[in-house]
Amino acid sequence: MTVRVLVVDAQELVRDGIASLLGLQPGIEVVGVAGDGRSAVELAPQVEPDVVLMDVRMPVMDGVAAAAELAPTCKVVMLSTFDDHEYVVRALRVGAVGYLLKDLPVRELAEAVRLAHAGVTQLDPAVARALAAPRPATSALTAREVEVLRQVATGATNREIAARLYLSEGTVKNHVSRILSRLGLRDRTQLALYAREL
Repeated sequence: MTVRVLVVDAQELVRDGIASLLGLQPGIEVVGVAGDGRSAVELAPQVEPDVVLMDVRMPVMDGVAAAAELAPTCKVVMLSTFDDHEYVVRALRVGAVGYLLKDLPVRELAEAVRLAHAGVTQLDPAVARALAAPRPATSALTAREVEVLRQVATGATNREIAARLYLSEGTVKNHVSRILSRLGLRDRTQLALYAREL
C-alpha cells in the first residue's frame, strides 16, 4: 500500500529536499508540496494526502493552525527544528499524530510516515523529554501574583487587571514581570498559555 504524503515547509530548499528524499522510499508517494499552512489547507483536498508533514513556524498560517484544519481528514506529523513545549502541546491538542525534529535520517522519517498512516502517535525523544520536564509551580508566587496570573489567563490587559484588582497599571506590570521571571517563561503569550493550562 502506498502512503500519499504532502510536505509543508516554509524553506524551499528544505521542502524540496524532504520531498525528493521521501519520494525515493518504498511505499511512499509525495503528492504535493506547500510553503505555508494556508497553501497546505487549500492544496490538501486536491491531492488527498494520507499524511501531511508539517513545519511549525511558517508565514500566512503556522503549522499548528493548519494542522487543526487538516487533522480530521488526514494524519498530520509536525516536523520542526524546535522542541518547544508550547508548540508540542498545541500541536497534539489540535490533532497532530506526531512531533518530530528535522535532524532524523530519511529512513526513520519514512518509517514515521508509515506509522502515522497506521495511526501511531510519535514523539521525538528530545520532544518527549521537553514534555516530561517539570514545569515551574505556582507555589513560587505570592497570593497577589496568583490573582494577577488568573486575570492574565482571561486575556485581560494590564489596565483591565489594574481596574479589577484596584492596583496601578505600573504595579500590575511589575507583578507580570516577576511572574514571568519566577516561572521561567519568555513572554506574556507563554504566560497566558501556561495560566490556561493550570
